[in-house]
Formats: sequence, C-alpha cells, structure tokens
Amino acid sequence: MRYRTVGGLKVSAVGLGAMPLSIEGRPDEARALATVHAALDAGVTLLDTADSYHLPGQEPGHNELLLARALAAYGGDTDGVLLATKGGRGRPADGTWTTTGTPRHLRTAAEASLKRLGVEAIGLYQLHRPDPAVPFEESVGALRELLDEGKIRLAGLSNVTADQIVRARTILGDRLVSVQNRFSPEVRDSDPELRLCAELGLAFLPWSPLGGISRSSLDGSSGLAAAPRFAAFHEVARERGVSPQQVCLAWLLSLSPAVIPIPGASRPRTIRDSAAASELTLTEAELTRLSEAARAS
Repeated sequence: MRYRTVGGLKVSAVGLGAMPLSIEGRPDEARALATVHAALDAGVTLLDTADSYHLPGQEPGHNELLLARALAAYGGDTDGVLLATKGGRGRPADGTWTTTGTPRHLRTAAEASLKRLGVEAIGLYQLHRPDPAVPFEESVGALRELLDEGKIRLAGLSNVTADQIVRARTILGDRLVSVQNRFSPEVRDSDPELRLCAELGLAFLPWSPLGGISRSSLDGSSGLAAAPRFAAFHEVARERGVSPQQVCLAWLLSLSPAVIPIPGASRPRTIRDSAAASELTLTEAELTRLSEAARAS
C-alpha cells in the first residue's frame, strides 16, 4: 500500500467507502465485518462513513456502529486508522436524503457520532452537504466550534463548490483538510475543486470513484456499467491482467497527489482489489488513453 496525507496524517492512498455495508442491499454482519477486516489487512487506513448510512428510517448511525465493532474485533494494530464521518444529512422512511445544516443539528449529530464510534475525538468530521436553507458560514462555524472544543480533530467538506471551499478556509484555516465530492471517469464536474484542493494542499476524496466502470451503491447495483465510451479502461485492464476498477482507481491516483479515492465495497475480495490499485503504475501512453476516454464522456 502506498500512502498520502490528510491534514498531515499519513493514510492509505485508497480508502474504504463503507456506505454499502449499511444501506439497501447490504451484506450480513459477518460479511460486512470481514470486508472491513480485509481492508485493514490490505493496508487501508482511511475508513469513510456517515451518520446517515443506514436503511431508510431505521437504525440511525448503523454504519458508524458497524465500523466501531469491526475495529474492536480486529486482531491487528488500528492506531493508524483515520475514521472519517459526516453529518448534515438524514434518511427518513421514504428513502429520500434530507439535508440539515443548522449549527444545532451539526453539534448534536457530531456528539452522537462521537459516542457511536467510541473515540475520544472524531478524526475527520465532514459537512455532508451544504444546506441551502442555512447560511454556509453558519454550518462551517459549527465545525470550528467542534474543533475548538476538541470533539473533532480535523474538518472536511463534501459536495461543495470551489467558492465554498475558499469561504470555509477563511473560517477554518489549516484545520480544513479535505473535500469529498463525486468524481469519476463518468462524472468530472468537480475538476475545478480538485485543482483547487491540489493548490491549497487539501486532500480530495472522490466518492463513487468508479462511475462509468461500476455503478454506485446509490444507483442500486454494483454491476458493471455497459458504457462503450469507457472501453479503454476495460482494454487496459485486459492487457494488464487486472480489473477495470483497479485501472480506474490507478488513473484517479495519477491525476494529483491530493487524490485519495474511497471506493465502496461489500465483499472482502472487492476491497482487496481496490487497495491493490495503489501499487499499479500506469504508463504515460495508458494514462493518455484513459484520460481521453474520460474527457469524451
């Protein structure tokens, strides 16, 4: 496993997006725990969760509790693991995703996450999504208060624009360490945010990084997408004798040292394959083929 940094902390170049372990179609607990343990065995030290990763209207915080149990049951060293969670979204019984970014809600959510994770302070706490009904500075101000009180160690943002990153940085300073936006061969809307993160020294954590290669858990399936325009990823994979997903993650890692993908997984073999992408070095010719395919999308 190769490593990168989040706020000065060394973490694995590929993280684990734990959401599929707790939402619709989730595995049983034994397989879920085995998946987390396989990630740790493979050198993954960034585990991404959120209080809203649970079945609609049921078991709030399920994913956080699951990760806490997985870490407690793991036989190896977990001192270097960075637990990253998020607050500001909800999953009511109708299956929608709500957004609540009031300072009061974020404080309550962070304190609940702290208890579920069973840690003295949350390693990385992220605003899950800006709330259009709440001034952005107020939501970010809640993160600053949590930092000042020692309840969270580092702060991050998710689903934000470049302007919001700049505004948050004026409030949080160098305690803002990461941005988690959707980014993949298929979804390149956050190119400006990626460039800004690289310029500012922030980690950029692509969620759903396999878009165009595999479907996101949010799409209801993890099966391969039949997208001819991304054939180059499959072709390079066949030539290298690896999976298209591994090629995709290696391509993402090549874009910038700021990039730390967090692919989802619900099986041990899946996260082992993803983790191996950190060791896959693509040639300049291969990277050009893949980037041209991504731009064509």
